[in-house]
This record gives sequence, C-alpha cells and structure tokens, in this order.
Amino acid sequence: MILTEMFSQPASDEHLVVFKRKHCLVMMFNRPKKYNAFTPQMYSTLAKAYYRIQHDSDIRCGLLVAEGDHFTAGLELEKWAPIFASGDGMPLGEGEIDPFGITGERLTKPLVIAIHGICFTVAVELLLNTDIRLATADSRLAQIEVKRGIFPCGGATVRLPQQIGWGNAQRYLMTGDEFSGDDAYRFGLVQQIEPMENIHLAAIEMVEKISSVAPLGVQASLSSSRTATLQGESVAMGQLFEKLVPVAQSEDAKEGVMSFLERRDAVFKGR
Repeated sequence: MILTEMFSQPASDEHLVVFKRKHCLVMMFNRPKKYNAFTPQMYSTLAKAYYRIQHDSDIRCGLLVAEGDHFTAGLELEKWAPIFASGDGMPLGEGEIDPFGITGERLTKPLVIAIHGICFTVAVELLLNTDIRLATADSRLAQIEVKRGIFPCGGATVRLPQQIGWGNAQRYLMTGDEFSGDDAYRFGLVQQIEPMENIHLAAIEMVEKISSVAPLGVQASLSSSRTATLQGESVAMGQLFEKLVPVAQSEDAKEGVMSFLERRDAVFKGR
C-alpha cells in the first residue's frame, strides 16, 4: 500500500505533500522517481509546515515520512550549490521555521520521523532535529558531503557527536561511509526498528500515542530536555518548578486528576 492510500490522501504532483491527520501534521516527501531528492522548494514547503505545527493550537505533533522505496538520496546539489556558495545560509522566509533547527525560531512540539531505504545527507540532518525516530533495519544512512567536496551544514557536525559519541560520529562524518538502520538503533540514534511493510503504521501509532496525552505536559517535557541539552543540566533543573506551575494549573491537569478518580481515559484539550 502506498502512503497516499494509507493516509487516505489523493495522489499529488507536489514534491512534498502536507496534510493534517487528527492532531498530527503529516509531511510526506513525494518525489519517488527522483529518490525524493531534496530541493530548495521542498525546504521552503517543509519550513512552512513546521511553522504551522508550531502555531496551530490543534496540532500536537508532526510526522515526517516519504513515499517510494527511499526516504531521500539527499540534496539536489546542483540547485543548492549556488545557495551554499553565497554564504547566506538556508533561504528561510517569513512564516517558516528552519527544519534543521539552526537559525530562527525553534519548534517546541514533538516531531516523529520514519525512514527507510536510502537516507543520505539531508535525511540524517533532518532526523537529528527530530525527537522520536523509526527506521527499517536495512535503511542506508550516510553523510556523504566530504565525497562531494563540501561538509555537512545542516547540523550533523554538532548533533551527531552529541547523539552517538565523538568517535562514532567522526567515523562517518570524515569518511562518508554508510551505516544501517540496525547500526543507528545500536547507537541510540533511532528508537524503533520496523519492517518496511509496518514502519508507517508504527509511526502513526506513535504520533497517536503522543497526541492522546496532555499537550502542555508534552511540550514542557520537551522544553526541559532541550534546555538541558542546549544550556546545561543546572539551568534545566533550576527551571523545573517554574515551568511546572502553568502546566499544573491548566484545565488538562484537572482533567488528568478527574480521569484518574473516575477511572476513565482522559480527554485533553491543550489548555
């Protein structure tokens, strides 16, 4: 079953299809004949989708997937080369959030990604800026920029050492060698391995779990973890009870208590 059928969406000629599914915004690479090669236009569409996730109160998380046999073979380099050579960075516009999390506003809602097949360059760097990752065991991940005369500029040089360790990261950053989905799972880079026929269903189950719990609690938890990573553990620890107050005083917190006392599933509204 192709993704457009699974998500009950009509086939589209758009290279990156964005649509809402319950409380989740699904972002789907849809250029399978070109191995989902990532263009500047796809970047802009994805950046607008991230902005929508952040600013639409009814959206509680995002899901990034791809149609076809491969997640993405990476950047369509001939279209990106002039942008990189200019030194101006990623072409971020108004109403957009950088999907690589390098400049500007940061997304504060959770992102889930499901990868498969070839997952080169941009695929790894998008993955590094998500929160929960699923992969097939035979996924092929690589930062091959050094084989093309450049180096990763979407965050991998910073985040890959943080997430899989210095030596492991340099092993792949400086050679351009591939590593598998199983390797990524062993490194802790992905959290769940699924067969190809089940990976997108598993991703849907994951975002539905996230969407079913208290949105304010999820966002505060993510914020605390990110503060610890970016500003240090002591800063995050010092903010715990300050950040807890508005969450504990929310309608959702009251609903959480009542649902416990009444022995029923909670119905959270994000306020």
